[in-house]
Amino acid sequence: MAETPAAREIAQFSATFRLDDVPAPVIQRAKLHILDALGLGLASSTYDFGKVTAAGMAALGGGTCSVIGRGERLAVRDAALLNAVLMHGLDFDDTHLGSIIHPTCTALPVALSLGEALGASGRDMLSAFLAGAETGIRIGLAIDGGFHHVGYHATGVVSHFASAVTAGRLLGLDAEAIVSAQGVTGSTASGIQVFLEEGAWTKRFHPGWGAVAGITAAYLAQAGFKGPSRPYEGKFGLYDTHLQEHAAGVKHGELTRGLGSEWRFGETALKPYPVCHFIHGCADAAIELHREIAGALIARVDAWLAQPTLHIVCEPAEAKERPANEYEAKFSAQFVTAYCLLRGRFGLPDLLPEALADAEVRDLATRVTCHEDPDSAFPTYFSGGVAVTLADGRVLKRHVRVNSGAGERAMTQEAVIAKFLASASLAVPQARAERICAAVLALEDTPAVELAALLRRDG
Repeated sequence: MAETPAAREIAQFSATFRLDDVPAPVIQRAKLHILDALGLGLASSTYDFGKVTAAGMAALGGGTCSVIGRGERLAVRDAALLNAVLMHGLDFDDTHLGSIIHPTCTALPVALSLGEALGASGRDMLSAFLAGAETGIRIGLAIDGGFHHVGYHATGVVSHFASAVTAGRLLGLDAEAIVSAQGVTGSTASGIQVFLEEGAWTKRFHPGWGAVAGITAAYLAQAGFKGPSRPYEGKFGLYDTHLQEHAAGVKHGELTRGLGSEWRFGETALKPYPVCHFIHGCADAAIELHREIAGALIARVDAWLAQPTLHIVCEPAEAKERPANEYEAKFSAQFVTAYCLLRGRFGLPDLLPEALADAEVRDLATRVTCHEDPDSAFPTYFSGGVAVTLADGRVLKRHVRVNSGAGERAMTQEAVIAKFLASASLAVPQARAERICAAVLALEDTPAVELAALLRRDG
């Protein structure tokens, strides 16, 4: 008997699971991650990239769907794209460490915008979000972060499939139609990492284009459009085409193992720092060492990170040591480590122009040398280590195996709410932020149109 295609098992699960059957801790984490992403979306609406993206999308014409932190109304796909850019644009959103994707921005933009357009209930919106996010995570888990090794931004790739599943659930498609929707997005899934060369904005755009593709695919499937039934494991399917000679290592079983009973979304980590998650272990270690250094002169710094991440956050060293803008700084282990050692923190204000121009930090960043970490727990955790050689000859060391925000160090509800309020404060008054927070924490009883209205600037 032929093996059931993964897309069909995913579709059957996505079309039929009941929210009441999802473990309560998973639902609670989902609401916290949604809250986190909406706060980041509000903050991003005040940044240049948010304003520029909004202007570009508004030029395509208006519609009825809301935009986070703004007054424009856009067509559903345009609103989903812009909201995705806002959620992901600060690179401060959640990460599933095993699959190395940002799950919330792969599903929430569609759940929010299409949910508003359809007048969905809070329960339906939450169910669709979980279906999509779980799908995206499993696509990444099957290859142990392999998309990054061949030049793709994994979130950009999987967001197409996650968005299709999210839209399919909201539209009430049957399993066969959700199979076709996944098949259609197999022909749109992409997102190349060339942005790393110059701090370009395209990484921010990737999950937004996935949202557009997913909504499009779901409506096509609803109308009867036929997509391939084996977009993942088929010859010239996703893994074969994108990974090529590395495709032999794909663990296809991860796509469906325990689907419906084992929710991998619950493993997702929230970020305490607005930088690439690969750097978080080093940031933790450097902040801890800041107290010991106590202002002493630093001669050199050695940083240890997981070998598969070095080409993303450490190389080429000459460029990483001298980031030209805030986006390049987010992907520079040298800059982030130096900043944390000297200032003992790293938050959104530490990416403002005056912080990036800090002469002392920029000087120290040129003396940070990155190495492969032999004690890394990657990809389970984004471990990191730092050794500081002081001018008086002392050497101070710290290694962090479990980065903050992950595993047993997961952010508490109180910490997530505090992060949300800090992010939202850049765009809305405290009272509005608190209303949004309450609505999300009671999402099962918050209709999509009500949440969207709270998030609008004129809501």
